[in-house]
Amino acid sequence: MIPVLPCVSMAETLAFYRRLGFEVTHEQTSPNVYAATRRGDIHLHFMGLKKLDPGQSYSTCLALVPEVEGLHQAFADGLRQAYGKLPLTGVPRITRMRKGQSRFTVVDVAGNSVIFIKRDAPEEDDEGASGSRSNTRLGRALRAAARLRDFKNDDAAAAKVLDVALAHDEPAAPLERAHALAARLELAVVLGEEARALSLRAELDGVPLSDEERAQIRGALDDLDALDRARR
Repeated sequence: MIPVLPCVSMAETLAFYRRLGFEVTHEQTSPNVYAATRRGDIHLHFMGLKKLDPGQSYSTCLALVPEVEGLHQAFADGLRQAYGKLPLTGVPRITRMRKGQSRFTVVDVAGNSVIFIKRDAPEEDDEGASGSRSNTRLGRALRAAARLRDFKNDDAAAAKVLDVALAHDEPAAPLERAHALAARLELAVVLGEEARALSLRAELDGVPLSDEERAQIRGALDDLDALDRARR
């Protein structure tokens, strides 16, 4: 089955997908505006729709692929080259990727969401990428925030969930609190909360961790630093 997605400007839409490595296999302007693209086994077709508002579009399709991390990197490289930085908000945009994550979303210039999912990956893979499988308040908040961030693309709601859990006095293992702080720090960077990001980084640096635990968090911070550079 091949999805047919709407677009306002076929030229802009095809230029966007070419940046992602798609080949245009068919294009016509009459009797209808229509085009077909392909990248490997992924086929996406488009039709012209003049009154479409990209900001209000809800067209979505799923693309099952063998792997997602390399694909995300290839897409990110193409978008960064085209726009000068990685578009993480607005239209178009690409969602962030963490090690172990099984899906990401591309929102194109027409507002269509294409969700790329690693074939046969269980949903728990994404929750595992949150850094916790525990049933503590922080553990549950980390999983809920991961779902909001990665499945619903709702960074603000994910941040609110983590803020509530971090403000609670329930005892938690230092490493779990560090994971929660690192997750909230990433959201602060993406949401443009500069003052909040500084305070979270300072609190994270003050969490008592062993060298081994600190190395685990270091990986998350390295990813965050790379994300911050990509956005600039």
